[in-house]
Amino acid sequence: MWSIWTLTARGPDPNGPMYYMGWYHLFYQYNPKGAVWGNIVWAHSVSRDLVNWIPLEPAIAPSIPSDKYGCWSGSATILPDGTPAIMYTGIDQHKHQVQNVAFPKNLSDPFLREWVKPGYNPVISPGHGVNASAFRDPTTAWFGPDGQWRLLVGSRVDNEGLDVLYQSRDFKTWVKAKHPLHSGLFTGMWECPDFFPRTDQYVPDDPNGDQHRLRYDYGNFYASKTFYDPAKRRRILWGWANESDSVPDDWAKGWAGIQAVPRKIWLDPSGKQLLQWPIEEIEKLRGKPVTVSAKVVNPGEHFEITGLGAYQADVEVTFKVSSLAKAELFDPVYTNDAEKLCGIEGADIKGGVGPFGLWVLASANLHERTAVFFRVFSDGSGKYKVLMCTDPTKYGNLIISAIFTSC
Repeated sequence: MWSIWTLTARGPDPNGPMYYMGWYHLFYQYNPKGAVWGNIVWAHSVSRDLVNWIPLEPAIAPSIPSDKYGCWSGSATILPDGTPAIMYTGIDQHKHQVQNVAFPKNLSDPFLREWVKPGYNPVISPGHGVNASAFRDPTTAWFGPDGQWRLLVGSRVDNEGLDVLYQSRDFKTWVKAKHPLHSGLFTGMWECPDFFPRTDQYVPDDPNGDQHRLRYDYGNFYASKTFYDPAKRRRILWGWANESDSVPDDWAKGWAGIQAVPRKIWLDPSGKQLLQWPIEEIEKLRGKPVTVSAKVVNPGEHFEITGLGAYQADVEVTFKVSSLAKAELFDPVYTNDAEKLCGIEGADIKGGVGPFGLWVLASANLHERTAVFFRVFSDGSGKYKVLMCTDPTKYGNLIISAIFTSC
């Protein structure tokens, strides 16, 4: 788990990340009254390096009829004159989900501590055919060669999840496009969509739907949001991880979620594979290195790496397997559901090649432990698939203990 800091909220979606006047900004969903859902405002922190953060006062809080019952998730767009604009979902006086805009009060303030909401809010309301109770989380807008801004709003109509497309010439008056940008049956509400075009045309890879296709991550990583970092010419991905327990426990400990370490995300040279890696700035947190080399671990054995002295470690490990001849045949029924396969196999059931990996955290008696492990499968044609899993074994039945995988 790449994690960076704890948050006093349930559902602390990262919102509106941006780079402005030498500072990185991250807003996020926040309940200033406790680590439970409700009273949602936009918390705000700034950083020079994406690692060390300064918390500021909340940037956006309910103050107008169109956000009376909460300021929910949204995104930031840098306009052509350099002005940041925040688009966010508000719950209005009718309990409808609408989209509002806010601008900095003082553009000379690098911390962007104060924001104003124009009197013409909301700028987007759910019209005919739009579910007013499932209409939220506007994306960063992009400017097209036709002189129009475009953005998406996540939604759901009956059994279909979709991204509703809106267009504007002035970032004030928005018109719904005739068709959604994309949709999928039986996919639920499309929360926190993110779209950053590299061309002027979007064509789904599979017009029949892609509920399980091309996931860029699995498991405890939600409400992801990217932004372009002009300082280092890269796109950075944020997401949050749910670490909530029971409500009384969350109240007692004072937090319920963490922001994951920001990641650089890019396409490989072929343009077909999406890649990601923790940002390089994270390396400044490294302390004294601990090195173990040429260690032979036989089936059923384990050994402890000592000398770390911390609960956080940046681990680089290479496993050398003597032979893949015994690799089990991969069942194609799990092509789109690696998580299910990992749940069946688990971290303790012996396979042809694997499991092998790490216990990244464990109790002294090893009764509770979190395994990050691998299994190798053959596809029957001389090629192989590697199943990568995390499997937390815990006794606490109120603690999230899911299995997360990729293949």
